[in-house]
Amino acid sequence: MDKKYVVRTDVKLSNAMTREEAIKAVKEYESQGVSAYIVSETEAERIKDSEFNKPSWK
Repeated sequence: MDKKYVVRTDVKLSNAMTREEAIKAVKEYESQGVSAYIVSETEAERIKDSEFNKPSWK
């Protein structure tokens, strides 16, 4: 079973993708000046309809 990951930005969640694709997507967002985070597919489902808060270390 391959794990799937989702990229979370301030405004949207991506579709599920492989780890490598998620890393590439985050790097692309970073080059555009957009904050993005990688979360598991399970975590993405949990936070989909909730208010997402930035980590306190940011």
